[in-house]
Amino acid sequence: MNETLSSMRREYELAGLREADVSRDPFEQFRRWFEEAKAHDRVEANAMTLATADAQGRPSARTVLLKDMDERGFVFYTNLRSRKAAELDANTHAALLFWWRALERQIRIEGVVEHVPRSMADAYFAQRPRGSQLGAWASRQSSVIENRDVLEQRLERIESEYAGRGVPCPPFWGGFRICPHAMEFWQGRASRLHDRLRFRRKGDVWHLERLSP
Repeated sequence: MNETLSSMRREYELAGLREADVSRDPFEQFRRWFEEAKAHDRVEANAMTLATADAQGRPSARTVLLKDMDERGFVFYTNLRSRKAAELDANTHAALLFWWRALERQIRIEGVVEHVPRSMADAYFAQRPRGSQLGAWASRQSSVIENRDVLEQRLERIESEYAGRGVPCPPFWGGFRICPHAMEFWQGRASRLHDRLRFRRKGDVWHLERLSP
């Protein structure tokens, strides 16, 4: 297996990334790349790795879905009793990673998090598919359960409780916004000499710099 792993590689040769190619607004640059990613990969181009750490600095990561973004930051929703929510409450520093293999691109985002307003979470929850709404009530995310049957029985009870009526947003469900202070745009290049352009916020101004690959 080790020999197989050591020989696994591919060359990245689709495109380059120069300073003249990017917007001086990192959010606008994100939108450009995101639209291209949607065109190439319609299967959850908004999937992103969220990295958090607990109060002792022990890291964890998982994939979540981007559900909103503007000049303030990037929003996702979750169970507020989950491990990631607990870690974000204990340590507000977080990182995101978007990886779009078809375009040989990734975007790294680092920043601090804040809770989105309750009204915003309620509005988003209201437009979710009913199955996802019921699932949010049924799942005690990140807690240990005995088996799958426990989860499915809980879902049946929730379905019965809300039969014939709307499903409200649980009080333990909400959203986080990652407010970035650094955003890096990475374009794969041949011989591992990748292009890396990083925006760093200083006050209200974004500064662009090139990083060595």
